[in-house]
Amino acid sequence: MGCDYIALATNGVQNLHPYLPGKPAEELERELGLKNVVKLASNENPLGPSEKALSTVNNHLSGLSLYPDSGGYRLKQALASEYGFSPEQVTLGNGSNDVLELIARAYLNPGDEVIYSEYAFVVYSLVTQATGAKAVVTPAKEWGHDLQQMLAEISDKTRIIFIANPNNPTGTWLSEPELTSFLDQVPENILVVLDEAYTEYVMDEAFPNGLDKLADYPNLIVTRTFSKAFGLAGLRVGYAVSNEDVANVLSRVRQPFNVNNLALVAAESVLSDKDYLARSVEINSSGMRFYEEGFKKLGLEFIPSVGNFITVDMKQDAMPVYDAMLHQGVIVRPVANYGMPQHLRISIGLPEENERCLRALARVVENFE
Repeated sequence: MGCDYIALATNGVQNLHPYLPGKPAEELERELGLKNVVKLASNENPLGPSEKALSTVNNHLSGLSLYPDSGGYRLKQALASEYGFSPEQVTLGNGSNDVLELIARAYLNPGDEVIYSEYAFVVYSLVTQATGAKAVVTPAKEWGHDLQQMLAEISDKTRIIFIANPNNPTGTWLSEPELTSFLDQVPENILVVLDEAYTEYVMDEAFPNGLDKLADYPNLIVTRTFSKAFGLAGLRVGYAVSNEDVANVLSRVRQPFNVNNLALVAAESVLSDKDYLARSVEINSSGMRFYEEGFKKLGLEFIPSVGNFITVDMKQDAMPVYDAMLHQGVIVRPVANYGMPQHLRISIGLPEENERCLRALARVVENFE
């Protein structure tokens, strides 16, 4: 080819590196000829989908030839009723990643500045760079957000601050007083995007509910997802809640029909399935305790987490450990792309999956000693 098509792309896109998802189990089985591979790499719900959601999806298969309700009326009504806000405050997305991109597209121009923390969710970097905005990355504090440093970096060019609570991939979290103090000090013309993808897993009473703060902070946008605790990662449905003016702006760049029929009805259904959510949280809590105890026995340090994953320090380049785990049929997640080359992130699975993972890790650690 005589034309450089990469050079034709916008400046921000030219230097982007595509998002790297967790390795699919089917891919590893093909590569190594393995069977019964355990995937603990993508923070998926190990219970599988809710039976209530499955039944609802089956009942709506006949509507696949029809476009979905682009406004998502029923799901917005259900969310508003469940959490106590107006349906007009909701923006639906094809997963919460979609909503994060909508926010960036709607509010960022080349040269604007975006603040986010070291070791924060990689999508913040992707959407910032794609719009030509400048990333201002603040050093982490004990693997989490240093809110005082983030405040210190605010300038007249700052447009958005991304905060993940709990944070991925570290599992760290901010308390109610910390978050409130921070929001009090951010100028009203700067949007604070509070990413609460893992909030349903947190049981500590000091953990803040971002939705409760929307009335007091018009510059706050809270994003959530049905991919984690609600078990619908394969259907891709997330949402943002904001003041109505911000939601109106986001609707202007949102693609029509960005959430499909089955995702809409499944999300509405699982939202009311309290038993499923309770089981998801309980199996996650017990799995987290299992890994914490296991790592201590192996002499491995880990980052205390309130998500549905835990990140462990291998005290060496983690890629050979990751590769050795693959050969034992266990997929975990290296996080060198987050600037953590010695760590592995492990999703909490079913008890038997957790046991198999820890046994494999113990063998690998022993072989590397």
